[in-house]
Amino acid sequence: MKIGVFCSANENIAAEFFDCARQLGSWIAANAHSLVYGGTRLGLMGAVANAVHDGGGTVIGILPMELSRRGIAADCNDVVVPCDNLSDRKELMMAQADVFVALPGGIGTLDEAFTVAAAATAGYHTKKVILLNTGGFWNKLTELLDSLQQSGFIRDSWHNHFIVCDSAESAEKEISKLQ
Repeated sequence: MKIGVFCSANENIAAEFFDCARQLGSWIAANAHSLVYGGTRLGLMGAVANAVHDGGGTVIGILPMELSRRGIAADCNDVVVPCDNLSDRKELMMAQADVFVALPGGIGTLDEAFTVAAAATAGYHTKKVILLNTGGFWNKLTELLDSLQQSGFIRDSWHNHFIVCDSAESAEKEISKLQ
């Protein structure tokens, strides 16, 4: 499978998030899957990509040219798919990946995860987004989604598009079920 990973490109975050990213990346490689991600060497992006690379897996970086010009492309990318901007990156990632995992992240990660889920609600695909809830990171988001659903703002269950997993192991099991 090609596993799309959305995550933070920040360096100054808790070590447990880096550990989880590396664990997921090692599992991707050990199970002969490929990583599809944002292409940079920073933060959790770099951690997951390096773990896949170090494990002998394939790393596919979808890299906007502006980020490439800044010199933050990962050296471990086996394949680099250049694109014009972040919108292009999301579209290319959706076209490439079979399933998505959202590790802890900020505005960009939320944008990416919700773009995939919104496209699924509109019937463009049936791909899932796994929210890897390390340390309860996504708890407030899932509370918001519950509230939106209870208020009638989400037509079907948000669980049809998002799977919440509290550990890399549980995310790995969910991914294996989707094969």
